[in-house]
Amino acid sequence: MLNLERLRTLHAVSTTGSVRGAAEALHVTTSAVSQQLSRLEREVGQQLLERQGRGIQLTDVGGLLAEHAARLLQQVELIETDLADHRGAVAGSLSVAAFATAARGLLPPMLHTLRQRHPSLTVRLAELEPTEAIAELRHGAVDIAVVQDWPEEPLPVPEGISRVSLLEDVLDVALPVQHHFAGRDVVTLDELRDEDWVSWPDDEICHGWLENTLRRNGIEPRVKHTASEHSTQLAVVAAGSTVAIIPRLGRGRTPAGVRFVPLRPAPRRRVFALWRNSTTNRPAFQAALRALQDSARQCDTDTPA
Repeated sequence: MLNLERLRTLHAVSTTGSVRGAAEALHVTTSAVSQQLSRLEREVGQQLLERQGRGIQLTDVGGLLAEHAARLLQQVELIETDLADHRGAVAGSLSVAAFATAARGLLPPMLHTLRQRHPSLTVRLAELEPTEAIAELRHGAVDIAVVQDWPEEPLPVPEGISRVSLLEDVLDVALPVQHHFAGRDVVTLDELRDEDWVSWPDDEICHGWLENTLRRNGIEPRVKHTASEHSTQLAVVAAGSTVAIIPRLGRGRTPAGVRFVPLRPAPRRRVFALWRNSTTNRPAFQAALRALQDSARQCDTDTPA
């Protein structure tokens, strides 16, 4: 008889594309993943993986079994949801992934609300970039993914995943206090065409959005520095030679040496929650989504800091 956890491991390899990715998604070691796959191959009696360059790929049999595993795991999740719904209890565990500023600005109030309303529910938070969060959501390591995109650059949502909008977040330009625009009420991107920029690392979607936004406005980006953390970006801005665009959600206190000025037109990013269709009726999920929506309604991203 095929082992469910070994099928879950194969599914994780299929969705992440590697043993390392599966190990990270399942929160186990790579050797544990390899052992599960070896045992599954012995159970099936056929090779499931093969080397391709420096990586691996599923064999035809491995791909077929991974497809069956995906359907089986979805059915197991539906069974668990039906049982939880029958009990009517908001209990057990739930995993939520969110990008950094949402993890700071949205999730702490949500966690507080759930602790007050449903003390028997254990919630685990993971800070992940949207593409990583979606990958973990697809193979079941995450129950809710809080992600972001922009109207002009929508984020693809896989089949079998539902979404709901949480809020729209406004972004402002961060200037050194001695900048000649620092005293302005508003500034346009065109007025910033000769500036040097601090951006995010080029593998993060925010970096692509910034470069594309500047180019759509006829500006060739001059990115001099990159940093994931907004606190680091702002420290570089305060040094006096660069500017940055920073969202309001989860921004925190404005550091000395920096002045935020609204942009016109104001760039807006969309923040939304994703979940697997099979978890929609689970009481714990419904409670968490309500708490997340309550937290989003309390956020004021329309008022400049």
